[in-house]
Amino acid sequence: MQIKDLKNLLLGSTPDTEDPSSELKQQDSLPAIPDDALIIVPMRGTVLFPQNVSPLVIGRKPSIAAVQQAVRSEKPIGLIMQLLDKNEEPDPDNLHKVGTIAEILRYITAPDGAHHIVCQGIQRFRVKEFLPDYPFLVARIERYEEPELSSQDVEARVITLKQKALEMLAQTRQAPDELVNAVRSIASPAMLADLIASYLISKPAEKQEILALFDIQERIDKILELLNYQIEVLKLSNKISEQTQETMGQQQREFVLREQMKAIQKELGEEDGHAAEIEEISKAISAAKMPEDVEKQARKELGRLQHMPDASGEYSMIRTYLDWLTELPWSVASTTAIDITKARETLNEDHYGLEKIKQRILEFLAVRKLNPNGKSPILCFVGPPGVGKTSLGRSIARATGREFVRASLGGLHDEAEVRGHRRTYIGALPGNIIQSIRKAGTNNPIFMLDEMDKIGSGGFHGDPSSALLEVLDPEQNSTFRDNYLAVAFDLSHVMFIGTANVLDNIPAPLRDRMEVIELTGYTSDEKLQIAKRYLVHRQLESNGLSPEQCTISDSAILAIIQDYTREAGCRNLEREIGSVFRHVAMRIAEGISVNEQIDAEQLHGILGPKKFDSEVAMRTSAPGVATGLAWTPVGGDILFIEAARVPGNGKLILTGQLGDVMKESAQAALSLVKSRAHELGLDPENFEKNDIHVHVPAGAIPKDGPSAGVAMFIALFSAFSERTVHSDVAMTGEISLRGLVLPVGGIKEKVIAAARAGIKTVMLPARNRRDFEEIPEAVRNRLQFIWLEKVDDALKIAVEE
Repeated sequence: MQIKDLKNLLLGSTPDTEDPSSELKQQDSLPAIPDDALIIVPMRGTVLFPQNVSPLVIGRKPSIAAVQQAVRSEKPIGLIMQLLDKNEEPDPDNLHKVGTIAEILRYITAPDGAHHIVCQGIQRFRVKEFLPDYPFLVARIERYEEPELSSQDVEARVITLKQKALEMLAQTRQAPDELVNAVRSIASPAMLADLIASYLISKPAEKQEILALFDIQERIDKILELLNYQIEVLKLSNKISEQTQETMGQQQREFVLREQMKAIQKELGEEDGHAAEIEEISKAISAAKMPEDVEKQARKELGRLQHMPDASGEYSMIRTYLDWLTELPWSVASTTAIDITKARETLNEDHYGLEKIKQRILEFLAVRKLNPNGKSPILCFVGPPGVGKTSLGRSIARATGREFVRASLGGLHDEAEVRGHRRTYIGALPGNIIQSIRKAGTNNPIFMLDEMDKIGSGGFHGDPSSALLEVLDPEQNSTFRDNYLAVAFDLSHVMFIGTANVLDNIPAPLRDRMEVIELTGYTSDEKLQIAKRYLVHRQLESNGLSPEQCTISDSAILAIIQDYTREAGCRNLEREIGSVFRHVAMRIAEGISVNEQIDAEQLHGILGPKKFDSEVAMRTSAPGVATGLAWTPVGGDILFIEAARVPGNGKLILTGQLGDVMKESAQAALSLVKSRAHELGLDPENFEKNDIHVHVPAGAIPKDGPSAGVAMFIALFSAFSERTVHSDVAMTGEISLRGLVLPVGGIKEKVIAAARAGIKTVMLPARNRRDFEEIPEAVRNRLQFIWLEKVDDALKIAVEE
């Protein structure tokens, strides 16, 4: 029943033999074929087992004649596999000795002339001898009748054979249900063995070997051996397929799809974009002229990129990395010839004053001209806001013919901002140093590190100031290593310029690596020149005015400097000048005026009342008030020290938001006055009956430092002696309990502030004479200087007799 189903599956209809009379050519009279002989048809790579049905294609003329004769004579044929498939005309020596007797169920001649037959195997046979005188192969045969043996060994083998066959069919995808049912239901050992060998054994040589085994036990054992091997292969193949399917994620699927896309693009004749991109990167690497070790690293990454799918996440990361390597200026440098005279003219055009700084820059250029391969210095400009530190860097770049880049370090708190992030992080980038070098396009720009004193403190992100140590060390920065690049970049040709308002806030190791140049505040005369040369022109242009439409007198500028601004730099001065010009621009735009001349008298109507008044005379008109000098981050300033005695028991009261050092200075000044009361002509009992209150106005502003020691001593003496202090005298200096006046810092800024406030006489510690030359000559000529060794020297000058 099952064999019939398989037969119908192959035939598609009832197995009736078609009449080939219309197709077959009648053969001439042939010798009769003996009863024990059989027409032989050679087959290439095909074995037919008994009871199995198989379609065959007949192509060789002897085989066609043999089949036609068999059909005409209604006799079976013998199917034997060739030893060599390539042999087109096989002879008896090229044929196996065991074959299958087959009945021709159907003979079909196709419209294209091809000959097809459908055969069913009947039984095995062995060739005894081949007969001559036939146009096809004819052989005497020995038929093999399958014995119907039944033994325990055979039955056990049949059960095992069914299990293995069903196991293999279970491992095989899309196995026919008819074949599964046939394996389960066939009881005949021989028929079962032949069916399994026909459908489950794949190699023709193995099938021929099974066909040649006449003993049923040996035949089943051979089939079991082959089935076990094929089952293991199938299990391993399925296991690998399952593992591959499990591990095949989104990237693998995209790879397959993109490979298919490449094949489609290739068929359409479209260009291979990936190969073109790789070629472009390779040319960029060659053109960059990197150091040998860097180019080796770039080529290595390019090799990885070449064998990576475009959609891979790592592809874009490596592509970006190579872009950074190829776009950095490894060998590109500014080569402008150095002209010292032209550089001096450029600096003088851009900045007024600053002679010391200009001289240092010209010295650098001279050294660079004589020694082009020398290391660049690390300069640090320190000064109050608005004195031109940043703009001076741009002038240096213009004077030297180099590119200018600037990186602000204010608030920087992450080391990675300097050294970059490692490429293992998503979205990683190089640090600000490498980014700015790439932006500059040359390996020797002027690089300004702005606001170095405002770098954030190190935390779990690392200390950015420590990361700058390598950058700002000429002995180390030739091999600066950014975390993102992971290769060394030479920074020794870069001229680094740092800026800061307060030098003390820069860590000592970092400060040690730089040559510090201090920029102090400007005097009124210097501000006037700066305004006339730069600020007025810039604000006229900014507000859309021409020099013919608006002019401003020197007296107006000086009035703005003295009455509306109190600063070391010129930023507020420029803002106030801009306010004046905006007022004029509005009047001209409304048609009220055509041109304006601004004098000092008009400022009140434009800028309002004066913002700063000289309070020196008013503040010192009563005993107990002394004028001190203070240093602030925005320049020098005058400081009023007020002392008063009130009934009490000798307690010292300090107000004005004073720091610990300033409180200690007040305590030391009081102790010095008490200890020398008799010498100073003071009644000691006054110290016991009165509390002493020391106050420093502007109480909202924190104040600290020892510089007010002399002023506090003078104020306390004035309060107890009831003598007033001269209104045009200002003083600074630290005091000791022995009455010595000790040196302090910021002399230049303090003296400039005194001159700005209208002070006539300035008392300074004698040990600060070394700072006298730093004071601008115009300021020195306007002031009288008293050098103090002891506080007694201050009493003689400051207090009225």
